[in-house]
Amino acid sequence: MTANNQINMSNIPKFIKEEVVYKGRMFEVVHMTYDIDGQEVTHEKSRRAPGTRLIITKEEKVLLINEYRSELQDWDIRLPGGKVCDSLEEYHEFLSSNMNIEDKASEGAKKEALEEVGIVAKKPNFFSISTCGASVIWDLYYFVISEFEEHPNGQHLELGENIEVKWVTKEEAKKMALNGSIKEDRSAAVLLRFLNSVQKN
Repeated sequence: MTANNQINMSNIPKFIKEEVVYKGRMFEVVHMTYDIDGQEVTHEKSRRAPGTRLIITKEEKVLLINEYRSELQDWDIRLPGGKVCDSLEEYHEFLSSNMNIEDKASEGAKKEALEEVGIVAKKPNFFSISTCGASVIWDLYYFVISEFEEHPNGQHLELGENIEVKWVTKEEAKKMALNGSIKEDRSAAVLLRFLNSVQKN
């Protein structure tokens, strides 16, 4: 900030180009070059296709899952969710189609609702996006689902998935988000924001 509290616009990074220097199945490492006050500066970022998380409600309850997570080597209370695209290749193909990413994420929300908790979501309502950070590009799209039917065959779990479905009261969900029972902090924060919004209504 300058002495008169005016923002120095020349100091705001202006994107110039990007170069993919590594590509795996789900992640790629990208060098992004910016113009900052007349100088070219390159930042290294890791990028993957976005994910989706579901806030499923019924009357005064919220659906959570208890899932064994390999990264924790432990069980975790979570919001259901998963990948929007199954690979980087699929993600880039989608981006080249110029379709709306929110629509794609909504399709992913329906898919994960069926697979992880065994429900057929009628109309996922977009609630929020959580951005991971400056050096890791991995957005999570959050949808509220209040209209659904239970699938007669229940969950459609993938190999290695161990998921228990549990309905809790909104107050119990709030306590879990605050006391660390929900270990994915991004989801805990968004869930608290959602619970606060419905409480006001």
